[in-house]
Order: sequence, then structure tokens, then C-alpha cells
Amino acid sequence: MPKVLVPLAQGCEELEAVTIIDLLRRAGIDVVSAGLDAQPVCASRGTRLLPDTTLDDALQQDYDMIALPGGLPGADHLNADARLRERLRKMAREEKYTAAVCAAPKVLADAGLLKGRRATSYPGSLSAAQLQDVDYREDAVVQDGTVITSRGPGTAMDFALHLIEVLVGKANRDEVEKGLVRER
Repeated sequence: MPKVLVPLAQGCEELEAVTIIDLLRRAGIDVVSAGLDAQPVCASRGTRLLPDTTLDDALQQDYDMIALPGGLPGADHLNADARLRERLRKMAREEKYTAAVCAAPKVLADAGLLKGRRATSYPGSLSAAQLQDVDYREDAVVQDGTVITSRGPGTAMDFALHLIEVLVGKANRDEVEKGLVRER
């Protein structure tokens, strides 16, 4: 069973964080949510989230993917965390998946993981320097090799469903999506 780390920072976008965690768990994927410290996470709209563990403890394990929820200032807190940046680079070296939605692609950009790749993000969340050598797209979800990015809260479900398909296949994605009663 694939294992995914979802780091949660103070000020993250709760819609994205909960959607990623919930949908991946519906698909039977082992998801570990980890706070940057031992405190409950106060998300961008005031929702309190209780991570499964701390990032320090979570980083003692191996993962098939790291999926970063966005939101501000959550994405900035993720971006400032040297532990996370190093693990993302390690994941890239090992050709494992790194994924980010909304403002969180800035974390991938600053870790050097978007150079020479197609990517997307929340409009305006990436600086000109972060966009250098990036083939920027406005699609809901963009995958380039092992790097997956998405636009924002409105694309969180598409993003999470795409992650499911990548990790456990289209049949599992379709089964989870059917249970959501989504209209297309």
C-alpha cells in the first residue's frame, strides 16, 4: 500500500488539507498528516486540525509521495522548513512523487524541483524568480514526471483524485469518485 506524507502548517488551506487526506484514505492509501511542531494546526479559516504526528517523527519513515496543501501563510511556513525542503529533494533524487496545490508549489520551486518542468499554482503565488525555467500552465492539475501541481481550493478534489490514480490506479480513482457523487 502506498504511503503519503501530508505536512500541515499553521495557516494551511483546510479545504485542501482535508480533501487530500480524506480522499487518499478512501482509496486505502496510508496517509500520515504531520504538524511542523506538536501543536494543533489552526488553518487559514480558523478550523483546528490535529495532525497524526509531528514532522520530526514522520520523517523517520519512508514515503511514496509528499503532498503539500497550500494556503497562506501555511505555504510560507512549509517553505521556511529546512527539514521538509531536504526531504522533498531526497524524494526527487529517488524519483518519488512530490505534489503541491495552491500556493504550495512555491515550496517545490524553492527546492529546485520545478526547473524545466510544467507546473501550475494559485494565480500570482509564484514570483518571477520562482517561475524562471518553469513551463507555467493554467490547467486544474499538471503532472510532469513525478511532480504534480494544482491551482487552489476549487481544484483540490481533482488534485486528490489525480493523486489516487497515480498511486493506486484509475479503477480505484473511479471507485472513490463514484462514491463522492460528483457531477461532471
